Amino acid sequence: MNINFKMWRTAAWQLVKMDDKNKWDALDIVSKWLIATRSGVTTVTIYSCIIAGMLAWRDQTFAWLPWLIVTIGLFIAHGTNNLLNDYTDFSRGIDKDNYFRIQYGVHPLVQGFWTKVQQLRWFAVSGLLATLSGVYALFYTHFNPVVIGLFAFGALMLLFYTYPLKYFALGELAIFLIWGPIMVGGVYLVLSQHWNWNVALAAIPFGLCVASINVGKHIDKRLEDKAKGVTTLPVLIGETAARVLNITVIILAYAIILYLVFISRFFTPVMLLVFLASKDAWKAILRLSKPRPTEAPQGYPIWPRWFSTVSFVHNRNFGNLFLLGLLADTFLRVFLPLFWH
Repeated sequence: MNINFKMWRTAAWQLVKMDDKNKWDALDIVSKWLIATRSGVTTVTIYSCIIAGMLAWRDQTFAWLPWLIVTIGLFIAHGTNNLLNDYTDFSRGIDKDNYFRIQYGVHPLVQGFWTKVQQLRWFAVSGLLATLSGVYALFYTHFNPVVIGLFAFGALMLLFYTYPLKYFALGELAIFLIWGPIMVGGVYLVLSQHWNWNVALAAIPFGLCVASINVGKHIDKRLEDKAKGVTTLPVLIGETAARVLNITVIILAYAIILYLVFISRFFTPVMLLVFLASKDAWKAILRLSKPRPTEAPQGYPIWPRWFSTVSFVHNRNFGNLFLLGLLADTFLRVFLPLFWH
């Protein structure tokens, strides 16, 4: 078994589709983990941690070691949740019969790449590594009560997001809170040793864009979820209302940026760089303004992803520009503080 660095890069940036078990067996352990945990999507966790780190740097409370340990731990925790998600849905029969999930990426259980026992082993090892990172955060913050609460909350979300939260239309809200104010605010708390509500507010735009991916995906597979008894938010409120909600979520992300720049002045005007992603936002809004096609348009290569695709592209570009703007904002406040006060 050779280490496949090219596959590491590919799996860390996009979802990988693979049908040949021999090719799967030839992959190294890291490639398998990255593919099985859908790391092309879980990189949103790293984005949230970078946002928290730069805000801590801006406030002169950043430290490399705790940031690296917590970031890696949260990234692994996100992957661990995806392993449990696949195990749970497979065990409940959700992923059978060419269900939406296996049409766009590898599902080791459905495709026979792993057994259920092997999946649980991968889950256990990943979960242990993520837990050790959380324990480090507890010791580093001297068992800060808020950190204890966040640690417990994270453990509960990891175990119970797939069932029952996702089945009772609470998954979308949980994703917004976790990858927005909770994760960014929590990592900032570990680094600075105190909770900052302005940081939590500053994380909301990115959290909204992450949630928009999930809402888009759940609209795409609404009929399949409904048939299998998975009551996601789009199943509960219907496609039209879900599309309107997702449009509102995207617009609100930009509105909050404007508030943080011009009203609260938490950000400098360089954060307006995120508006360069408005072209992708507009593409997403235009697609969301019309019902989902019943079949793939001619020449459309990535069906059944429809709304999730434009939401994902917007989130990736919004996130990149958010980080770039925040880097410039942090640089100005750290090295030219008098000019911006």
